Amino acid sequence: MKTVKSRSMLITGGASGIGAATARLAVARGYQVLVADINYRGARSVAKTIGTGAAAVALDITDGEQWRRALDEGWERFGALDVLVNNAAVVFTGPAQEVSIKNHQRTLDVNYMGPLRGMLAALPRFQRQGFGHFVTVCSMTAFLPFPGLASYAAAKHALRAFHHALALEQRQTPLKFTIVHPTSTETPMLEAEARSEVALAFAVPAMSAEAVGTVILDSMEKQAVEVYMPPERGKIVRRVGTNPRSLREMVIRGEALGEQRLRARRGARA
Repeated sequence: MKTVKSRSMLITGGASGIGAATARLAVARGYQVLVADINYRGARSVAKTIGTGAAAVALDITDGEQWRRALDEGWERFGALDVLVNNAAVVFTGPAQEVSIKNHQRTLDVNYMGPLRGMLAALPRFQRQGFGHFVTVCSMTAFLPFPGLASYAAAKHALRAFHHALALEQRQTPLKFTIVHPTSTETPMLEAEARSEVALAFAVPAMSAEAVGTVILDSMEKQAVEVYMPPERGKIVRRVGTNPRSLREMVIRGEALGEQRLRARRGARA
């Protein structure tokens, strides 16, 4: 049984945003990191910028064979893999009826089935080596049906349920499970939401990718079970998300505030 601190990890969606920030911070803390992304050129650029301690691998998380190759790379490069950080996600913004069925399906394939494939691919390897930590980067939308991001929120609802179900199945094993729920974060995804005027995404101030990456790593090292960003909103979001009347009231208030902040955001960047 391994008792030393985890030192190697694979991060999906590592070519930009939260994934890239987490990779940089992890290497600074002494971890060896495999930066994985469907955008291999971007992943390689991030790894090169980080320098020693980081390497890149191509990974389409919807492809089981690519998962196998990426995990093989991790074990071959590091001798073991301690942590799998499932971070990659996509978003197609707009009212549900205006988003194509193809893009609704793509959202579910990437944001839910992609992490599921990765966890199930890594699970027997973690079981054989006797240790391993699954870190799932989910979202506050896992609790909130979200206008303008309907299938994104649906996928995050499903991802949270799967993560906790797998953790419960493995509760008698040495494997660790941590799930984190960022709020709006300054990434290319948030820019897409701004262009589509998804006002509710701007109801609260956005966090930086670096701030989210720090929380991810701190939560992993503390072996936290579930973490909300910011933490004081967790209780409110959980309560409102299960009460349709409160949810409607929150959306009305949040969209009005978000529209104000969107206008200010555009003005500041004009």
